[in-house]
Amino acid sequence: MELINWEEKLLPYRQAVDELVVKLENIKREYETFKLASPIEEVHGRVKSVASILDKASRRNIPMENIFDELEDIAGIRIICRFVEDIERVVNIIRKRQGLDLNIIQEEDYVTNTKASGYRSYHITIRYAMAALDGTKSIMCEIQIRTMAMNFWASIEHSLRYKYSGNLPDTLKTRLRNCADAAFQLDTEMATIRDDIIEAKLISQTKNNLVDNIVKNLHNLHYMTNMEKVSGLNRRFIEIYQDGDLDELKAFDNKVSTIAKLYKVEYV
Repeated sequence: MELINWEEKLLPYRQAVDELVVKLENIKREYETFKLASPIEEVHGRVKSVASILDKASRRNIPMENIFDELEDIAGIRIICRFVEDIERVVNIIRKRQGLDLNIIQEEDYVTNTKASGYRSYHITIRYAMAALDGTKSIMCEIQIRTMAMNFWASIEHSLRYKYSGNLPDTLKTRLRNCADAAFQLDTEMATIRDDIIEAKLISQTKNNLVDNIVKNLHNLHYMTNMEKVSGLNRRFIEIYQDGDLDELKAFDNKVSTIAKLYKVEYV
């Protein structure tokens, strides 16, 4: 068997990881530029160490000469999302690049189909075209997409597996599974809270818009009609605003807008 020049062999993998990280961060930046909620929170890349490559090849009984053809995760990208539903949005972003600068080989949904250990993540194995001195190289890369809570759990679980050489005690497996379920519950609860916040902001913005419109029309009426009528409308406006009934505020806005239009016609 020929001696493997690891530095030379891993160089295109490092270049591929660097390029993919930049491209994904640019997608996140594009969302932010247009003031849209980005499904991408963080992007990380890594190339497996030689020791990790050899360990995995040994576990899978992969001959040394086939390592770079069969190991799909020598290059790895990890995309962290805030919410579970963001994972699907990121998956769709990657799918749209199919045939452009990458080709999808395989998708594994461990979010819906949770592993027995409690592991949750979405994996996409791709081939990425890398420009090199001797032409184009096709590099396999595994993209993992998960929430912050899933990533925290996976990092702890990975460290423990390393400590116990992959042979976790049953009691620890149970505790980890419970933690995984708790992490997923946290994701679900945070998404619900996020939806409540969005709804509250929409209601607040609607209320602010109604108030601005009512005040503008009352101000215009002040110059078009008698003060007593405007004062009565203004008192009613304060009462409705203090009651906090959005439907009443909408009805009052329609009423004042109609009156303002009528007086505007008469004034003209």
